[in-house]
Amino acid sequence: MSGSEVPAGGEVPADVVGRAIRLLVLVGEHPHGITLSGLARASGVPVSTAHRLVNSLCREGLVEFEADGKRYKPGLRLFQLGQQAGQVYGFAGTALPVMQRVTRQTEEATLMSVLDGTRHLYVHYVDGPLPVGVRSEPGRHGPLHCTSMGKILMAFAPDDVRADLLDHVELTPYGPNSVTDRDVLRAQVARAAELGYATADEEHHAGLRAVAVPILRPDGTVFAALSTAAPAFRRSMDDLVAMVPLLRSAADELGVRLPAR
Repeated sequence: MSGSEVPAGGEVPADVVGRAIRLLVLVGEHPHGITLSGLARASGVPVSTAHRLVNSLCREGLVEFEADGKRYKPGLRLFQLGQQAGQVYGFAGTALPVMQRVTRQTEEATLMSVLDGTRHLYVHYVDGPLPVGVRSEPGRHGPLHCTSMGKILMAFAPDDVRADLLDHVELTPYGPNSVTDRDVLRAQVARAAELGYATADEEHHAGLRAVAVPILRPDGTVFAALSTAAPAFRRSMDDLVAMVPLLRSAADELGVRLPAR
């Protein structure tokens, strides 16, 4: 990156706190570690400044330095804060038992995501009991246009948010059936709003199918999306759509029990 280039996150923050936050976010997005040069390059922050700020984050326990690989990794303090945030949102204590019950009934993975800008953020995941299944990692982002949870979060977002997302979300072809036509995506999202569920058939990954429903607060606004995902060789789309009533029942329960933001 040359001095005139701008990192993917936008303009480099002018203030120290903004730069430190950008570095912390980047470390969090690299759970296996990132080098100082990688941090500087990705953030647009000069190496000397990045070194000073990331070492301050290390002193607070938010970041750890792995001497062998000379890489910075998320610290235990960051994990603790994440766990505390999860408790505030009810993702662990409230959502986990409900999602575990869904998985016991479907024998497939159950996932939860929230809208985060132009992507969705995986916040909870329950693994299925079968040897071959879908894996997820809470704290990771996923695309909106080619996932069932992304589509349902757009479908039930406020009108202005939905319109802006449909106009600007990137239509990257991740899987063999990824939607790359904006009019087709608009039609799918409108259909999801009408039906109350969304599907993805090998759109994000080859061999993966999923169905999702919205988790709505008592006032009708969307809180999160709840999904069942399974390998395509084991579940047809009809199989997954047949699970919608079960997902809806769980979503209704979570909509009442999860705390309002």
